[in-house]
Amino acid sequence: MEKNTILAVVLSTLVLVGFYVVQGVFFPRAKPVQPEAQPPVTAVAPETDSQVIKKDGNLADAQEVAAQGATASQPDTDAGPREVEQITVDTEYITVVLTNAGGNVVSWKLKDHLDKDENVDMILSGAQSAQAFSLAFGGIDAQPVTSLFYVNKISEYSIEFYRDFSDNADGRFRLIKRYDFKPRDYMFELTVTLDGGYLMSGFNFAGSAYTLTFGPQIGPKFEKLDNRYDYRHYLTFVNGKRKNAKVNELIDTRPSWAAISGKYFTFIAIPYLAQYSVFFSDKPEQGIPSASRFSIVRPAISVSKAADTYRFYLGPKTQEALAVYNNGKNEFGLKDTHLEEAASTRGILSPLERLLKWLLLIFYKITPNYGVAIILLTLFIKLLFFPLTKKGSEATLRMQALAPKIKEIQEKYKNNPQKQQIEMGNFYKQEGYNPLSGCLPMLLQIPVLFAMYNLFNNHFDLRGAGFIPGWIPDLSVPESIWNFPDGFKLPILHWTALRALPFIYVGSQLIYGKVTQTPGQQQNTGQMKMMLYVMPIAFFFILYDVPSGLLIYWIFSNILTLVQQLIINKYILAKKEQTSALQTEEKNVIAPKKKKNR
Repeated sequence: MEKNTILAVVLSTLVLVGFYVVQGVFFPRAKPVQPEAQPPVTAVAPETDSQVIKKDGNLADAQEVAAQGATASQPDTDAGPREVEQITVDTEYITVVLTNAGGNVVSWKLKDHLDKDENVDMILSGAQSAQAFSLAFGGIDAQPVTSLFYVNKISEYSIEFYRDFSDNADGRFRLIKRYDFKPRDYMFELTVTLDGGYLMSGFNFAGSAYTLTFGPQIGPKFEKLDNRYDYRHYLTFVNGKRKNAKVNELIDTRPSWAAISGKYFTFIAIPYLAQYSVFFSDKPEQGIPSASRFSIVRPAISVSKAADTYRFYLGPKTQEALAVYNNGKNEFGLKDTHLEEAASTRGILSPLERLLKWLLLIFYKITPNYGVAIILLTLFIKLLFFPLTKKGSEATLRMQALAPKIKEIQEKYKNNPQKQQIEMGNFYKQEGYNPLSGCLPMLLQIPVLFAMYNLFNNHFDLRGAGFIPGWIPDLSVPESIWNFPDGFKLPILHWTALRALPFIYVGSQLIYGKVTQTPGQQQNTGQMKMMLYVMPIAFFFILYDVPSGLLIYWIFSNILTLVQQLIINKYILAKKEQTSALQTEEKNVIAPKKKKNR
């Protein structure tokens, strides 16, 4: 049993280490397909100024040449607005900042969700200012329009940017970007209009292709993307199925929606176009740890005016927040979009994870503290596994009783391993004993541990959920008792803070291992030292930066297992004493003397 126990622990350790180490499969990157080249486009001022509004509310004159044109290869030649203007839109859920430089979004802050002491900004910029929802005439590599647009504030929640452009053939058209927000929604609508018919000339420029791009990254801020504590997944929803999308490869399957999915927040795009392709890019940018861009490429169409509609969601990645777009209970009246698929978990352990999440929420309703809820969930799991644990302990006791006979068989057939295996099998069968019965409870709890890790690492409600004020303010991240100075990392280990929970975990693991040793295991010093000291210390380094919620589960699991084992040991000892008493009583029984024949 000792060897089987060691084998089970080593196996579980290897599986756990493998679970943390594997980062995913790397796919070869194909060169993106580009749409046909478009003629150069130049920004010009509108012919009429009846709707042109400046920052101060006065009519704008047309005397200043814009700094850059619609393409990087050719500057503007006509006048445009003189000043960069920012417009703020406030709803119940978000605060959005837009700019007339390109008619883009520069900030998207969530009012109900914090990143440390600030609101989460879903548009994370690098060294340069963020330019989300920028438009470029042409393909993916075309330079975005950075000309200053005129602003028309239609209502409290509707903003319109417009500007006239021309090509080399002296054709003129108007580009309009209209943003429509809702008071209680994380989604907004963007309408891109290319109007070549607003002038008497009826120019047919709407046939030009363009690319609409979001980037460079979704928030909140992060130090690195390691696929454990934060990540970016690229998803598409095609023909009713969610798929993982390839990066840096043009996707022309016309997905119903496409998403950049983070650990707790997501960006989702819903194009309402007859023809389009999507493109994900992770091309790095200065000042940002990792970029995650998304582009929609609209090909050329033969019309004089095109009004393309898109809807974008930037908000929390929860089933509750996204499910409203299935039942029509949203500001846009959307149904059957299946956006909640962006938040669904996948994998063989996902049903177990959902069950544990359901139980955790029940315990949270009992006590409005997720730390206490984790402890109650741990207690529930221990009570659930108690019969198996008890059976495993009894199997260990039985194994100790059979140990002399097992050793005798091993010595007798030490030079004949095949015969030894057969005799051991016959012996176990004769005694009705399964040598793996003592390891089974341990192996059954490994999937629970993995599911717990996924739950504590991804459950949105744990984000910002505190346990002990001043020490564990957020169960979804590692706790700390002392943060090292900014920029300092402990050499080799790369620690950024001194944490208490990993040390408490090691202490609980060592005490548990010491108390639960059997006399036979204490004699096997080499193997037991590895189990008692080496493995807990190895796990200390593996678990040093895991979410504090997971360590709370593991620590209290050790404490409860220790108490559980002491109860079982007391039961086994009483049972053993009872058995010994019966055996002694049987030996002391004197058979009646036979009467002598006379």
